[in-house]
This record gives sequence, C-alpha cells and structure tokens, in this order.
Amino acid sequence: MIDRDTIDRIYAAADIVDVISDYVTLKRKGVNYQACCPFHNEKTPSFIVSPSKGLFKCFGCGKGGNAVTFVMEHENVSYPEALKIVAKKYGIEVREKEMTEEDVRRNNDRESMFTLNSWAADYFAGYMRDTEEGLSVGMSYFRQSRGFSDSTIRKFGLGYCPSGGDRMTQAALSAGYREKFLLSTGLTLKREGDGRLYDRFRDRVMFPVHNISGRIVAFGGRTLRTDKSVAKYQNSPESEIYSKKNELYGLYFAKKAIQQKDFAIMVEGYTDVISMHQAGVENVVASSGTSLTTEQIRLLGRFTKNITVIYDGDSAGIHASLRGIDMILKEGMNVRVVLLPEPEDPDSFARSHSAAEVQDYISKNEENFITFKAKLLLKDAAEDPVKRSEAISDIIRSISQIPDNIQRSLFIRECARIVDMNENLLIEEVARKRLMSVGDRETEEFIRRQKRYDDRLHSSEVSETASVSIGDVPVGSSEEALEREIVSYLLRSGNKDFFYKEGRNVIKLNVASEIIRELDVDSLSLTNPVYNEIVSVCRQDIRDGRPIEERDFVNHADPDVSNTAVDILTSDANYVESAIWEQKEVHTTSESEVLANGIPKVMALYRSKVIARMINELQNRLKDENLNDEEVADVMLRLSNLNRAKVVMARKLQRMII
Repeated sequence: MIDRDTIDRIYAAADIVDVISDYVTLKRKGVNYQACCPFHNEKTPSFIVSPSKGLFKCFGCGKGGNAVTFVMEHENVSYPEALKIVAKKYGIEVREKEMTEEDVRRNNDRESMFTLNSWAADYFAGYMRDTEEGLSVGMSYFRQSRGFSDSTIRKFGLGYCPSGGDRMTQAALSAGYREKFLLSTGLTLKREGDGRLYDRFRDRVMFPVHNISGRIVAFGGRTLRTDKSVAKYQNSPESEIYSKKNELYGLYFAKKAIQQKDFAIMVEGYTDVISMHQAGVENVVASSGTSLTTEQIRLLGRFTKNITVIYDGDSAGIHASLRGIDMILKEGMNVRVVLLPEPEDPDSFARSHSAAEVQDYISKNEENFITFKAKLLLKDAAEDPVKRSEAISDIIRSISQIPDNIQRSLFIRECARIVDMNENLLIEEVARKRLMSVGDRETEEFIRRQKRYDDRLHSSEVSETASVSIGDVPVGSSEEALEREIVSYLLRSGNKDFFYKEGRNVIKLNVASEIIRELDVDSLSLTNPVYNEIVSVCRQDIRDGRPIEERDFVNHADPDVSNTAVDILTSDANYVESAIWEQKEVHTTSESEVLANGIPKVMALYRSKVIARMINELQNRLKDENLNDEEVADVMLRLSNLNRAKVVMARKLQRMII
C-alpha cells in the first residue's frame, strides 16, 4: 500500500504532457496539446491533453483521466503499479506500508513477471561480464564479431545465458523467485517426463526486449553454435506481459529521435537496430520475432507518420517483406524504401560507415514505394505479358490501400507514367480493388456510426431531460442525466456563490453547500455510485472547511471517479448553461444568474424524478398479491404522501419554468 504523502508527491511532480509524450507525439494547439488517440485507431486527432488542468481526454473513444490513469490504461497495470512507473520517471522513492495477507494475495502476477524479467536481465549481463564463460563466449561475440562498444552493450542490456542446463533457473529459485513465474515468462521450461526444470536460453547471447515505457517484457536468445539442428534464435513465448505483435524492438530507445526527426527507420533484427544506434542513427526499430503487424505500425504511428524501410540486397527477402509495405500504407503512413548495396545489411553497413554516411546514403537512395515496387516487380517480369500484368496488379493493390484520396490520386498518376498505361484505366482498377477490399468494412462502420447517432438522438440526456412536463415526469435514464447535471455543478462551480431571491429577501448561497443541503434534507443519495462518491467527497470537504478542488477528482484514487470527472470537465472547456434550460428558453447574462436559475431547477427536477420513481415502485408493489392488509395500508399511505409531494413539486416547477 503506497502512503498518501508519496502519492501526493507523485501527482505534484508528474507533468502530464511529459508523461504522455513518452507514449505519443503531442503537438501544441493553443493552450492544449493534441494527438491521434493511442487507445483507438483514428486518422484525425481527437486526443487532447490539458496541462493547466492536468488531464487528458479523447473525444473519439471517450477515454480520459490524469497522468497516472493514462499509464494505467496504456500499460494495462493496476493503480499502484502506475504510480510506481510515474514515480520512477521522476526519481521519487515509493514508501509503502506493510501489506496484509490480502494485499499480498492481490499483488498481481504481471508485476511479479516484470520483476523476474528485470532480475534475469541483470543476471545475464552480470554472467557475461563477470565469468570466464561469459567473457570468452558472450562478450567476445558482441565485442569482436559485432563490434559493439561496452557502452552500447550496457545501454541495450545485452548478456549471456550459461551453457549449464539449469544454472539460471537454480539461481532464480535461490534468489526467491517462484517456479510459477519462471515458467509463465518462458525463462524456464519443464520436462514432461521427470518434471525437471531447465533454461530456455541456455548457451545463448541475450537481447532483452523493452516495452515502450522501458520495462523488460521478453528476451531474444541467439545461439553461437554452427549446428544446423539448433534454432538460430529463441524468443520468449507470449505471456501476460508480452505479445510480440504489440512490441517493436528498440522503440523505447528510439522514440525521442523519431519525434525529433519525424521519421522512423524500419530494419529486421536486433543487431541491425543496435549497430545503427552505435553509429549514431537512433530513430531505428525492428519487428524482430514476427512479421510486421498492424499493431506495431499503429504503435509507431504515435510518434511519426513517416517510415523508411531498409532492405539488404537479398531479393527473396524483399519479396517476402512487401506485404508489410501494404499494411503501412493502409494505416495512412508515408513509406519510403532504401535498398542497400549487396552484400550489405543494416548491421554491417552501420558498422562500416559513420552516422553522417549512413544518413547521407538513406537520403540519397530512398524511393517512394511505387518507384521501388515497380522496379522490383517489372524487372522480374521482363517481357512476359502475364507476369507484367500480375506485377501491375500488385502495384495497384498497394495503391488501393492508401486511405487519403489526394495521395492515392498522385500515386495512380505516378504508376501510369512508370508502367506506361492509361491513367483512367488505373483509376478504375484502384476503385474496383478498394470496393472489394474495404467497401464492406466502410459500409459496416457507417452503419455503426449511424446507429450510435440514432441511439444518442433517442436516449440522450438533453432530449430526455428537456421533455420534462409538469405532473408527468418521465422516469428512466433522465434521472441519471440530472444526477450528472448536479455533479457537473459541483465540479465546475462548487466554490462559487450565487444570489437567490426568496420573497423580498436576496440570499447569498454557495453552490456546493446548497446542493448538499438539498440532498441531505430529504436524505437523497445519487443512484450512480461514481456520482455519489463525488458528492460524498464534496460533503466531506464542506464539513472540513476545504474548497472543492477539480484536481482532487481528476487525481482521485478510484479511476472511475477520475475518468468521470475528466469527462464532465472536458465536455466543454468553459461552463456552458445546460441544454436542459436552453430548451426552456431561459436566457441569462451572468454566471451568477446562470447558477441562480440552474441550481434550484436542477434540484427540483431531480426531486421530482425521485418522487416519480418511488411512486412507480410503490404502484408496482401494490400488484403483489402476497401483501397483507397492514402492508397494503402502509403502501397506500406512502403513495398518498408522495402524490401530495408530487403536486407541490409540480407547482414549484411550473413557477420556475414559466
């Protein structure tokens, strides 16, 4: 359990722009920052970060919160884990209270796996640095065969797993790590016959795989043996903390350089990335361990929309990788291709050239994907008309993936020039392929959007609450809408005062105090538990003489409270009088008048809704044939009282609205 003082220090130190910039590229827009949302796929930015309020909000998918809840959502970790991640970023020591048995039990497996991976990385690095076997095999390979400097080896956490069958596993068990997590991370394997444990990566040089925030999620191990029966690379299996389709090797080390240069270089393997970094070219990542995936492309798309793919001279390898270009295009990214001279690959090329030479070669030799693909495919087709037709069809399929109409049109024109064909014919072919490949999905998405719009039209807060009529208050979700309206007043204007005329007297009232008083006088609790928690915090603040602070709710320990507060506070940058009152054509000229009109009305409407709900519940109870005479009499008495209250409220509301 993290103590309150530590949590306060973490929130005080956390700069939300700084924290979120570790995950996405933010661009200033006025006083706020914006980006494409990291939580759903979008082409137009709807993700807003407000440094002044310390919150983020996506107006596309609806997610919102503070710096800590962003890390929770993005890393899929618990609240304490997110606090620790942010604390580590700012060098804050996390003080924890002694955990109870229940706390220990709930300490989730993910954190245990991360901790074990961190230990294993240190173990592999230490074994390579401090033992004769590690120095003669692992360190010798990295220094002599790959030319990595000691600083590069330390930066990427490179290491070596001993050749003894279970040496690492036994060391982990001796250090107190559980077999369960050794198996779930894939560091250890268990023989089916005798149940013996042994090291997955024995006798291999080790490459830790870091996620976007720098935590080790997996390992890659390369054998140095020439025995063809042994797989060259061994990778960690999928686990609770590792999904290979969602990770890009080197992105943690490359993200700042990618943002600065506004383009990323895509290579194939671990050593390609490391050699490029050592040469001074740091905006480099690799999809090692898997073919390029949509998730990886979207991950990279948070930092740049420009990708340069580097291929070596292996023609077969290039053909196998062309599918990746189409996937990048489909995500709206700009793709350029660089072909290295034979027999170079990114690793060898970076080791034999300076950073300036590597960057100069890339800038002089990169081509757009159409030119590159046309050269490659048409060269193979030669004068064979069938192969030439297939090559052109392949190029057209790539163009059809581009979502932007203008870019697609320009590439069609370029393709027509290269293959010497009629542009209109290519336009028709591209349109046909788009219809075949994306038409159904676009139609489905349109239907989904239309359904969401129709749902909002028929069940939105404004339409329901605006339909309130005296003496016949609808029940249902409009009560929820009024609860939200009450909470909105508390969050936006809780500390403010307004003047309310009662007879000949003008009374000065505080917004939060008046709302809490109105609720308490009838012992009303909001039905929405999150709204009710916000009311409870406000009630306690009033009792303690503290002001109602937005940040107390934005930074609330309960993510549901935090997200709800952010949602309400970002529904409009400034306070705007609710559409409930606009529908009644009540026009005000000052904030005090807005509050003087709005607070009494919303409380009266809410009380009417509660009365209507209670009447409905009692009427339904009367239908119960098992009620005895005494119970029926009690229900009838309560109904009579509620109906009288309903008449009083109707008259009060009529006076207010008219």
